[in-house]
Amino acid sequence: MLSAILVTGCTEDSGSSEGPTKQVTPPASSQSPRHSPGATDKELGELAEAALDTVTIDDPEFVESGLEALSDGIHTDSPLTRGKSYQLGVACAGRGKAKLSVQIKDKPVVQSFDCDGTAVYQRIAEAPSRLRIDVDGEPESSGMVAWRISEAGQ
Repeated sequence: MLSAILVTGCTEDSGSSEGPTKQVTPPASSQSPRHSPGATDKELGELAEAALDTVTIDDPEFVESGLEALSDGIHTDSPLTRGKSYQLGVACAGRGKAKLSVQIKDKPVVQSFDCDGTAVYQRIAEAPSRLRIDVDGEPESSGMVAWRISEAGQ
């Protein structure tokens, strides 16, 4: 059985002509943490997590999530139920850009996105039993990055 990934958004290998799927989290004021150079990691982390709040830990669709400094990146090998569909959401708050790589079989799907507090989503159809996810900051980037995996609705 072949595993497949459907990517919603621009990736280097997706073949999709649509732009990235983003969920914009509007700032509370013009001095929101993403626009403030003196924002703390805690403030930036809260902003990144808020962009992903469509599924909470109490929801039955919730699978796994995390929050890391962009300088550390995200490097996880998440266990999934083979054949099920999932949604991966990633948001970075800070400055610069980050690169998301999702490993399916032998070829990663790579997507670059802004650290502006906006969520980027990828749908994973017919998931493998383990999903490798890596997020690294591009040069001169800083901030906090949050991620969440949830079961996709039918």
